[in-house]
Amino acid sequence: MNTETETAPDLASELLEIEEEFGAHNYHPLPLVVERAQGVWVYDHAGKRYLDCLSAYSALNQGHAHPVLLAAFIEQAHKVTLTSRAFHNDQLPHFCEELADLTGLDVVLPMNSGAEAVETAIKAARRWGYQRKLIPAGEAQVIVCDGNFHGRTTTIVGFSSEPGYRQDFGPFTPGFVTVPYGDLEALRAAISPHTCAFLVEPIQCEAGIILPPPGYLEEAALLCREQNVLFLADEIQTGLGRTGAWFACEYAGVEPDIYILGKALSGGFYPVSAVIGRREVMELFTPGSHGSTYGGNPLGCAVSRAALRVLRDERLVERAAGLGVKLLEALKPLEGGLVREVRGRGLLVGIELISAARPYCERLMERGVLCKETHDLVIRLAPPLIITEEEMLWMVEQVRAVLG
Repeated sequence: MNTETETAPDLASELLEIEEEFGAHNYHPLPLVVERAQGVWVYDHAGKRYLDCLSAYSALNQGHAHPVLLAAFIEQAHKVTLTSRAFHNDQLPHFCEELADLTGLDVVLPMNSGAEAVETAIKAARRWGYQRKLIPAGEAQVIVCDGNFHGRTTTIVGFSSEPGYRQDFGPFTPGFVTVPYGDLEALRAAISPHTCAFLVEPIQCEAGIILPPPGYLEEAALLCREQNVLFLADEIQTGLGRTGAWFACEYAGVEPDIYILGKALSGGFYPVSAVIGRREVMELFTPGSHGSTYGGNPLGCAVSRAALRVLRDERLVERAAGLGVKLLEALKPLEGGLVREVRGRGLLVGIELISAARPYCERLMERGVLCKETHDLVIRLAPPLIITEEEMLWMVEQVRAVLG
């Protein structure tokens, strides 16, 4: 392949053909090949730029190739990238301390992917259930919500309510009870002496940016405390500034027993996730009971520490809060006709349509705005938190042109 003589469209077509032949077809991406990216913009081989309004499902809250993160990545890569947890490294202690301080919790267990972190939290909750709540062996139950998305492992898809996530992947792990999202009485009825935890997303992102009813999270957390049930907050997508607060739980004044974090924790440079919990839960992990070769590696920890500094120093959480209000105000008038509802919080917005959203995402791509459909009918808008008001309003103009 002589890339010097090929035109950009030819190169893009060839790359798509190669991926089609040799790549597994477990995604349906938009027909765009990204060649480079900077800030809120990505570029194809022809040099056309697109405003990234997906942010890799909120992994890029700090934007693409943020210079502070890049510098931290390069500096640490020159020193040491991986030790495994067989040895200590000089980045992990600070990473743990900073995350504990940020969340107000006690103990940090680093992993790699969001799904790994969810699995870790489930293991922690079950062990706590057996050793602290004294649930009979093999009988611990975790309550989850209809419409949930917590990852793609066989255990996690086993308690998903989405048929496409489950089909032909069984048999599944028992021990999970599903209740309707936002239904406090259903949660109350589902709690039994064998319940060790309630696992919930403060906003259901993959389900279509579904916000809980007012008061639900507060009452659910109170109910869990009354019934000696752990409250596990999956903030992999909603955490670290996306909703205009460090954590979406803050809007409800909820202090979970465990936070589950990932995605923006490393700003798109490296897969890093973490489970942060109360000491009485996390201290039940003992040497050999759980682990990860790459979890807590010095490169990931150094990048994550820089990612947190950028969110704080550049006041990106506050930026998301202010711009989020303006974004909703600008998009709300679209309701009616094609648009059934506009909803969201901070720079996390879902536009629900009355027909399939995919064609409209493709039309937005043609106009230089990259977003993605979720659950067929919803367009998700989640630009990097570094977006300017001018860039955001330009995005709104394109959305109006396509949906108005």
